[in-house]
Amino acid sequence: MAFGQQLRSSLIKDWFYYYIAYDDLKKSLRTDFEHTPAIAQTHKQKQPWSEDDEQRFVNKLEQELDKVFTFQKVKSQEIIRRIKASEKEVNEVIARSEAAQVGGTDHAKADAPSEEEFLLLEEDLSDIIADVHDLAKFTQLNYTGFQKIIKKHDKATKWHLKPVFAARLNARPFFRDDYDETVVNLSKLYDQVRTRGSPVKGDSGAGGKQQNFVRQTTKYWVHPDNITELKLIILKHLPVLVFNPSKEFEKKDSAISSIYYDNPETWELYEGRLKKTEGAEAIRMRWYGGMDVDTIFVERKTHREDWTGEKSVKARFSTKEKNMNAYLKGDMTTEHIFEKARREGKKSEQEINDLEQLAKEIQFRVIDRKLVPVCRSFYNRTAFQLPGDARVRVSLDTELTMVREDNLDGRQRAGKNWRRMDIGIDYPFSQLPPEDVERFPYGVLEVKLQTAAGQEPPEWIRELTASHLVEAIPKFSKFIHGCATLFPSRIDLLPFWFPQMDVDIRKPVSHKFGIQRPGHSTDASTSTAMDDDTEDELDPDDDEDDDRTIGNGNQDDENVRRLRAARDALEQHEEDRNMHQANGNVMDEEERMSHKPLLSAEDDYPLYDSDDEDEALDQAKKKGGLAYRWQLVKRYADLAGDKLLYALSYATPFPKPTQIPNRESSLGIPRGAGVYEKRFKAPKGKKIHVPVRVEPKVSFAAERTFLAWLEFSIILGSIAATLLNFGDNVSMGAAIAFTIVAIISLFYSMAIFLWRVDRIHQRKAVSYHDKWGPTFLCIGLVACVAVAVGFRFAKDGEGDLRGKHPGGKHP
Repeated sequence: MAFGQQLRSSLIKDWFYYYIAYDDLKKSLRTDFEHTPAIAQTHKQKQPWSEDDEQRFVNKLEQELDKVFTFQKVKSQEIIRRIKASEKEVNEVIARSEAAQVGGTDHAKADAPSEEEFLLLEEDLSDIIADVHDLAKFTQLNYTGFQKIIKKHDKATKWHLKPVFAARLNARPFFRDDYDETVVNLSKLYDQVRTRGSPVKGDSGAGGKQQNFVRQTTKYWVHPDNITELKLIILKHLPVLVFNPSKEFEKKDSAISSIYYDNPETWELYEGRLKKTEGAEAIRMRWYGGMDVDTIFVERKTHREDWTGEKSVKARFSTKEKNMNAYLKGDMTTEHIFEKARREGKKSEQEINDLEQLAKEIQFRVIDRKLVPVCRSFYNRTAFQLPGDARVRVSLDTELTMVREDNLDGRQRAGKNWRRMDIGIDYPFSQLPPEDVERFPYGVLEVKLQTAAGQEPPEWIRELTASHLVEAIPKFSKFIHGCATLFPSRIDLLPFWFPQMDVDIRKPVSHKFGIQRPGHSTDASTSTAMDDDTEDELDPDDDEDDDRTIGNGNQDDENVRRLRAARDALEQHEEDRNMHQANGNVMDEEERMSHKPLLSAEDDYPLYDSDDEDEALDQAKKKGGLAYRWQLVKRYADLAGDKLLYALSYATPFPKPTQIPNRESSLGIPRGAGVYEKRFKAPKGKKIHVPVRVEPKVSFAAERTFLAWLEFSIILGSIAATLLNFGDNVSMGAAIAFTIVAIISLFYSMAIFLWRVDRIHQRKAVSYHDKWGPTFLCIGLVACVAVAVGFRFAKDGEGDLRGKHPGGKHP
């Protein structure tokens, strides 16, 4: 779907006049012809792009930018005012409800709010949530429109406007509102109304004070287009977890920074976490907020295999920032760190002893393995959880960035300090050189569940994780990704998700799931049917009027009518196929086929990829004459060739893939959606590590298979020994043949067993089944039997099976 068509199908009807006038701007890029062209003329020269044309286009672009920026600002302020008004109403209703419960007077009970009042408040808040969703989509579409029209301008006119216009966009940054504060305020109000003024109480700061916890965690990537919508969906089920509810929300409150440690000579922690070996550790220093935070959490994550019966666990303790360097160098003892905790007596002696033991183990690991800071991860986290209740916790990390912390390559980054001090939480860290920073293009959603054995997750969680808004990435690690991207010359083993970074993760809507406005059965974004939009390249010959008479004579007119009918039918077919995609989440046709990375040097905020369209036939139709006939013949020839190849593919005797019925199914595959496969090849000198799950029964299965081969070899050896007792040449030959097969089988099975054990130990993602061994063994047995029988009957009937003549004598 071309962007112009996507814009019209995704815009909101009530805001129609405030969107970027994309089509008008595109027409402004066209210039007049130098002279009136002849009807049959195939090449028509246009006037070059002049300074007056550039000034006219820039003025119009400025007007559109002012229009979009002003509307976005007005709507944002309107939403803020509505939230404040709703907050006042919610507080009044809850105050009446509490007075009725506590006061107990007849007047207070009579004034108690009814269920209908809470339902109306919930409906009002849902309407505000839908407005926030619509405004986010409005911002996204308009920003994409400006990026695309600038790209078209630079390509068509050869005048480079992008660097200049980037400064004007920064002066009117309508696209930089992340709505975090709005989401926090809406979450608080919605939770109060949903619980009827009795929200769940608990330790809101539990996330910063827990030491040991075990969860079942699944991770997903979220495209920037879907981040705001995802937050709004989750807050309807879980409130935003605020560690300090008593203070007003600030942007830095959601910032989380972690310093990961490893040995840059061996990368043992990196490889251990990547291969998921038993007991693999990750050691990091984490703090919440800005660089002025004094409390640092020292954490250790330990991986446990399932066969051990234990669960992977994260353990941590807190200390002051001023103690970090002395602690990591071994100059400060762990007893000194917990001296104050013992005096205060807020924790039991057993708890302090456990934390002290943890601190000793981490300190020993850092010193013994020569661990140093190698990588920093920074992100803003929005956590959704009932306070003090960790059964269901959902967190969304955005603006994820990895930064080098090492002192390799002759550069002092962290130096002798435990972290580098030349940066803070100033995303996107533009002051750093490109080789020191890696900006992750997606958000990372983590769903953490603590459920009883056999208990299903909540239904809304299942719908969310199966929706088009997320892309599952099991075992994704910020530490692993940061090291793999920041140290390409030192790390050869790459994570399995690495090749997927160049694949667009946006997907069509798989099932009805999203933000809905109260009283409506469809999504909040209203689709508007518009006229036909054929995205065309700005070629020199594409400026003629659409209603111009093509060719001359009735025959040409008839051809034109047929071509238009065919084109309309094709476009209607495409609209029917993509009808489920008309929510702003879709990809252009060229974007789905593109293999370019989402991040490039030219795009600071990549939302969509290329916008190159091929409309040669459509333009030839406008010109008519020989050019039109030639393009029509070429199109028919291409279609005939495609049909021939399609027919040959069915005639070729190769296995065909299973066809999925073209209907909505339980698999979540939408109608008309294609399934694409792509084989990835690691860069030269690199290997992609594929995670392999090794169960204990795998080793037992290898041993049983080896014992079965040994048993078979013993049987063959017994047959050979029995044949030796006959004492004639024929029996001797058969015995030798069976002995050879038995020895080959014995050594072959031993070699296969040792190979399998080695691959299992190294967790190699290889095929463990024996494809040729049993086949060759059967062939060998048949050959031995054939040799024995052949030698026996080669005596021309002389002698019986014991080698004697009919007269009772040996030959």
